[in-house]
Amino acid sequence: MTIRENLNHIKSQLPNNVTLVAVSKTKPISDLMEAYNAGQRIFGENKIQEMVEKFGDMPKDIKWHMIGHVQRNKVKYMSEFVSLIHGVENFKLLKEIDKQAKKHDRIIECLLQIKIAEEDSKFGMSKDDASALLQSDEFSELKHIKVIGLMGMATFTGDMKQIENEFKFLKHTFSELKTLNSELKTISMGMSGDYQLAIDCGSTMIRVGSSIFGARN
Repeated sequence: MTIRENLNHIKSQLPNNVTLVAVSKTKPISDLMEAYNAGQRIFGENKIQEMVEKFGDMPKDIKWHMIGHVQRNKVKYMSEFVSLIHGVENFKLLKEIDKQAKKHDRIIECLLQIKIAEEDSKFGMSKDDASALLQSDEFSELKHIKVIGLMGMATFTGDMKQIENEFKFLKHTFSELKTLNSELKTISMGMSGDYQLAIDCGSTMIRVGSSIFGARN
């Protein structure tokens, strides 16, 4: 199957309210352009340097999503163009994004990363952390970011019941936090192996790489 065929197959299964992020990390620009020419406009990268290079070489109507762990000192390299930052796990990072966005007179959209997995290796904040953040005076002072939703990464396991429970927890957290902040609209959860389940559990944004581009080396 070609990249175009893979994309069309996935898109044909998606409800209208679900956004597809093509996870293009480590993939060459030729692969991304094949997806672009098939109509894909949202690409997700997990390394800022790689994203910056691809941004420089590719059409400017692409929306670039930063889906990986973000170090505060690297925010400045993407603040000019990044469309959505998925993995905001604390207020300090949010404040840095706000500061860098201001320099470019932009408002950068962000998702709060909620820790839904049992693994220690996964980043994120608790539901209580997120709730406190959204209600804080410090948060209300940030004018160059907009938190539009939540992101979560499920445990790396074959136990679909556990993954389902984690997805449902994120959806429940989203519903609670939306009562505090009406701007929340996006739930980013689900990847190549479990996006169908994620959508069933309420996901509005899926991050799919290998099912589009093939396995990474």
